[in-house]
Amino acid sequence: MRGRRLQTLAVAASLAIASIITLLPFVWLACGSLKSNAIFFESLLLPRGDGLLGIDWRALTLDNYVRLFADLQFGRSLVLSVFYASLTSVLATASCAMGGYALARLPFRGSRPVTIAVLAAVLIPPPLLLAPGYQLLYHLNLLDTLSGMVLPALAPAFGVFLFRQAALSSVPRELLESARVDGSGELRTFLVVGLPLLRPMIGTFTVITFLGVWNNFITPQVVLQDPTKYPVSVAVASLRGIYYQDYGLQMAGVATAIVPLLIMFTLAQKDLVAGLTAGAVKG
Repeated sequence: MRGRRLQTLAVAASLAIASIITLLPFVWLACGSLKSNAIFFESLLLPRGDGLLGIDWRALTLDNYVRLFADLQFGRSLVLSVFYASLTSVLATASCAMGGYALARLPFRGSRPVTIAVLAAVLIPPPLLLAPGYQLLYHLNLLDTLSGMVLPALAPAFGVFLFRQAALSSVPRELLESARVDGSGELRTFLVVGLPLLRPMIGTFTVITFLGVWNNFITPQVVLQDPTKYPVSVAVASLRGIYYQDYGLQMAGVATAIVPLLIMFTLAQKDLVAGLTAGAVKG
């Protein structure tokens, strides 16, 4: 009994230390965003002073956030990022779910070569596709457009293969055959039977795609030419000056860019964990 208590305490202590190490950069980021550039390096977290808890509360300011949204129009980039990431993640999840389901549960001639081609496409490093992708968008007149940002990300090979594996393990063939015997068409069978069984993977892939689009830094600079259309990833990078660095302003930009991701993970954490652990237990 005593050994079990010591083991529990050791696990709790390890988790507490890991939590502190994980949260410390976020605390430093939040504190840095509230300090002016003049006192940014005077203290690691909050500035010391004669106030409550030995902190100089009067030195903290929201000027960085005011400048960010009032002078630099950072809110526009934030809204554009939410729009780009939400639209791309929803459409990409839908297309990958249909493609993976078709490869896994709809027998057709040539399904094996298509699966091999999809798997081979997963192995291609994305930076190698920048030049041919730019040329294709140029000839289609899609540069500096919303379509040019969204269309190339609608059916990633990784997502199609991921949903194929999820359909193989989570969608029983017998259940689909029963639906077809009852007179259900293929589209209705997918929507009513297959899609609900793929829900954990849908949540996981939606979060992964949202995060990937949100953090994408290179593609917007290649596809978009109008700075007013840049997403938040490029807007944060533009806060870095050449000869002068306003660290408080940069911290405020990064802290603001993190908030939508935290909301996304909070809302989808159950589906994310369920999707990541799908297939881990068999029985």
